[in-house]
Amino acid sequence: MAAPTNQTAPQTGAQKVIADAVDPARRPDVLLRVRKHEGYEVNAWWLVGAFVGISAAVVSLLSWVPGGA
Repeated sequence: MAAPTNQTAPQTGAQKVIADAVDPARRPDVLLRVRKHEGYEVNAWWLVGAFVGISAAVVSLLSWVPGGA
């Protein structure tokens, strides 16, 4: 006997949740993400400063490794 054709199979798997009132940039599961205005770019000096800071930290930590010059 064949299955009736008026029944639909249950939907399984991931379902897309649409929430109009929730800003995706400020969801509680997203840390340190802030919505910026259109065309916003980070100032290049922040990147330069981060490079200098991390480089100084690496050099200072490597100075504690024995056997260095």
